[in-house]
Formats: sequence, structure tokens, C-alpha cells
Amino acid sequence: MTLGMKEHPLRRAVSAEVHARPFMHLQPSERATHLAMLSGEEGRTADRAHVARLCQHYGAPPPADGADFHLVDLGPFRLRWERHTEFSSYSFLAREAAPLRDDGRIGRFEHPVIERVPRDWLAQLPGSLLVGVHLELEAADLPEVALEELPQLLGIENFAGTAVSGGAATAYFNFSINEDGFGRILVRDHSLRPRQAGRLVQRLFEIETYRTMALLAFPTARRHVGDLSRLGDELTAVTQALSEAAGAVDEQALLDRLTAVSAEIEKLSAETSYRFGAARAYNALVLKRVAELREGRIEGLQTIGEFMDRRLTPAMRTCEAVAERLDSLANRVARTSQLLRTRVDIHLEAQNRDLLRSMDRRARLQLMLQETVEGLSVAAITYYGVGLVHYLAEGLEAGGLHLPTSLVTGIAVPVVAGLCWIGLRRVRRQLAERAGSPADRHGE
Repeated sequence: MTLGMKEHPLRRAVSAEVHARPFMHLQPSERATHLAMLSGEEGRTADRAHVARLCQHYGAPPPADGADFHLVDLGPFRLRWERHTEFSSYSFLAREAAPLRDDGRIGRFEHPVIERVPRDWLAQLPGSLLVGVHLELEAADLPEVALEELPQLLGIENFAGTAVSGGAATAYFNFSINEDGFGRILVRDHSLRPRQAGRLVQRLFEIETYRTMALLAFPTARRHVGDLSRLGDELTAVTQALSEAAGAVDEQALLDRLTAVSAEIEKLSAETSYRFGAARAYNALVLKRVAELREGRIEGLQTIGEFMDRRLTPAMRTCEAVAERLDSLANRVARTSQLLRTRVDIHLEAQNRDLLRSMDRRARLQLMLQETVEGLSVAAITYYGVGLVHYLAEGLEAGGLHLPTSLVTGIAVPVVAGLCWIGLRRVRRQLAERAGSPADRHGE
């Protein structure tokens, strides 16, 4: 009840998000198999449909449309499915103890839960298997495994063992792939509450899953180290040659080399940026989950946190170093491009300056030629104008008006020349005012 207040349309969806993926309630003894299938960002619908087919096989309710989480009891086992950005995780659980052998010993990790899952359904799981691990959560009243027997049980000498949840349980983690294709986790419950046990098991599964997802970037980083060294050397050579470039031809060749380096760097960045960014996010999740374990040391064994410091952290630092080096190369290319662009701009300015000087010389020559033509024009017009005056004077003299023809013609010469010169200057001034040409006005 909101007392008549208008409710935000996303209020209930946001509130429900914190409860969208609840932890399981587990009690010893529990057995589980955890899978992580890398199906890509586009595999969400296919993963959900495949889970729905398994539920239909056992007559159980399928996940809702658009759901990214489903927890269901299928009878022979329980399924916890989660969809993440680029992978889906499947946890199959059964509430039972490990089987007893004929010799009376406990057969830990023998006949795991995944053997109850339909084989054809497993074979058709979307994506590729990235993580597979078996887990045994055993009660404290069962015979405890001796430390010297753990390497044989876990299948490896280099395993982690630690007290977790404030000493309420002990966990042994082999972080490896055994002959059956699965890793192994052994958890001995001392005083875990059901929900606390569910959180612990989920965190252990997530540590292995996120650790593996983070390490996907490591082969990519190692593969491109040589490429970055080669590109760095090429960029250094271009920068050195830039100081020795003698003209536009050399600069064009350097620009071609720099463009090729820049294109390859951008290609590497496009190929690695997502993977390196995802690795940082997954690594942060691993460290957070390890911190949530509240580990306590078991004498003679390395903790899960120590294992991550020795194995995961160096790999993540390598990825970070490669990513930083790639960014540094991109910045160097940008600076070198700016330097080359500056040199080209300076050369263009010099060419423009020379062109303007050439145009100025041509303008001066044109002005001189124009002034020469104007002088010739004045002389020619004066010649023809005086000729007209002479003919006029002769005509008047023939009509009976006694005029000194030669004197009139002589006087007409400076008058006609002056009028012609004044007229040309006036026309030139009007044209200069219309064109707004300072050079013409200055020439006056």
C-alpha cells in the first residue's frame, strides 16, 4: 500500500533484484557438480530454452520468460542455473553422502551427481565447457581425511586448504583439472548453518568460475606482447626519421608508415579491450569472494588467497601491463601524428607564403603594364581627339570663319590630353571604390 502516492514504474523491479538469485540452503552431506559454459553474449535465449527442456523432461516448471536464474528440484538432483553476461553456470546438487566402498572406506568424488543428468542433454549444452568441478560437503561426524591423503584424493600436490567462515568449515581446493575433466573441492562442515553453507558453496564455485574467466585474457596478452614490441620499434623509427625528413615526399612516406602503425594498434585495441576489461571485472569479483571466505590458516597448507596471489595476480598484472602498453602506443601515435601534422602545416604555410609573393609580383607587373597601357591610351586618344579638332577647324575655316587652324590644333593638344587623363583617373577611382581594392587606391 502506497497511500495513494504515485509509484515509480521500476521501483518493485529494482527492489526485487537484490533477491533475484538467492543462495541455496545446504546441509551435510551434500554433493554437487558445477559447470560454466561459455556461450557468448548472444546465448541467453538458447541457454534458457535448454534449461526449460530439462525441466520438461522431469515434469518440473521451466524458467520464466526473460529469466536469468532458475532453482528447481528435478527429483534425482536439484538444478541451480544462472545466466551471466557471456556464460551460464549450472550447479547440480544431491542431498546425500559420498558412497561407501566395499572396503568400508568413503568413496569421495566417486559417482558424482552429474552422472544422473541425462547424457544427451549434457552433450547439447549451448557453448563450450570452461569450468567443471565436483564438490563434497561432508558432515563432521564422518571420518576426516588425513592431510597426507589429500594429494591423492584431490589429484594434485599443489592444492589450497583453509579454514573458512570463521572456522565453521574447512575447504580443500585443487584448482586443477583431473583425469575425468573436473576439478575437486572438499568442504568439511563443522558448524555451518544451512544458509551459511549455501553461501560458502556458491562462493567457492564463483571463485573457480571467475578465476577461469579472468584468465581467458592471459593467452591474449602473451600472444600480443611480440606485436606490441614490433609496433613500438616501428613507431620509434618513424619518430627518428621525422627529424630527418627533408621535404613533402619524405613526410608522405612517413605518414604512410604512421598510418599503418596506427591502424594495427587500433585493430589490437579492438580485439583486446573487451577481454581485458572483463578480466579486470572478474578479478575484482574473485578477490571479493576470497575476502568473504574469512580464511584461517591450516599449518603447512597455502590458503586460497595465497594461491590467488601467487597464480592469478601475476597473470592479471601481465594483462594490465599489455593493456597499458597498448594505450601508451596509441598516445605516442597521436603525438607523432600531431608533430607530423605540424610539420606539414608549416610547409603548407611556406608554400602559401611563396605563392602570395608570386601573386604580389604579378600584381605589381600588371599594375606597371596597366599604367603603361594607360599612358599609351592617353596618347592615342589625344592623337585622335586633336585630329578631330583639326578637321573641325578646317571645316569652319572653309565655311568662311577665319580661324588659325594650326594654332587651334596646337592648343587642343594639352587640353584633350588633360581631359583624357582626368577621365581615365576618374574611371579608375570608381572601379577601385567598387572593388574595395586598397592596392588600387594606394596606386593612385
